[in-house]
Amino acid sequence: MNYTLHQLQVFLKITQTKSITKAAEELHLTQPAISIQLRNFQDQFEIPLTEVVGRKLYVTEFGNEIALAAQRIIDEVNMINFRTSAFKGMIAGRLRISVVSTGKYLMPFYLSKFMNTNKGIELDMDVTNKSKVIQSLKENQIDFALVSVLPKDLKLDEILLMENKLFLVGNKNLEIDQNAKIEAIFTQYPLIFREEGSATRIAMENFLSNRNISVGMKLQLTSNEAVKQALLADLGISIMPLIGIKNELERGELKIIPIKGLPITTDWRLVWLKNKPLTPVAKAFLDFIQEEKEAIFEHSFSWIQTIHPPDFH
Repeated sequence: MNYTLHQLQVFLKITQTKSITKAAEELHLTQPAISIQLRNFQDQFEIPLTEVVGRKLYVTEFGNEIALAAQRIIDEVNMINFRTSAFKGMIAGRLRISVVSTGKYLMPFYLSKFMNTNKGIELDMDVTNKSKVIQSLKENQIDFALVSVLPKDLKLDEILLMENKLFLVGNKNLEIDQNAKIEAIFTQYPLIFREEGSATRIAMENFLSNRNISVGMKLQLTSNEAVKQALLADLGISIMPLIGIKNELERGELKIIPIKGLPITTDWRLVWLKNKPLTPVAKAFLDFIQEEKEAIFEHSFSWIQTIHPPDFH
């Protein structure tokens, strides 16, 4: 056999994404290039690594075994690179993090100093919804995840970073009768939801369910940014994380609607699989977060403590 490290990396990415197209996108290669590497890799085995049924790609049982071996080889190569850099006084390697979509307002601030100090580190950060983040954790594809709601079926270690507060938010021009009942507010104005699987949506649905509140017209959008733009266009109201609307609140474009029972408060946590052997880069990042998290919060997020909504309904 004469396979290359590049072929192992390509095949591993295909097994993770179950898609030639997605693997090409994540590796910044063309689809034909990915297909050629897969074919050349497959030619070295008599047993199929993948199968295409209809138009969907499946990894065979044998292919999954090879993928596990490929991951071990790539990890060892990364370790060699790290040790080489360590002798030069550098930390080097790849840091893999999956972040729930709202976490994009948070995670860069916890990465900035670490990345700027350690120029030899490559960052692979996937910003997606909660379901995909948890799937990446389950499949051990990442070093860390940033979540606001912990999954119940995984054994995790964690570091608490900061509070996550969610308020009912509307357009600056929205006028609500201060004497109106909560139920009337949610019936009168369209309520904008995030997509299924979003932690923000789960928090919103739990809030409504616990108070037996039924809603009128609903809109469903697939990102926090899309919800924010809908609010700016005065399409309705929504329960949103405070961290994502700082600028709009400061400019007076959006406003918090005071409702008893809000804000919903959860916590932003950096989590990783319990008993997972951490790479040197991951261990270095963990040490950095433990030492610097309070200073990062004070520098970048202390404004959250100054937000005081009007009296509640």
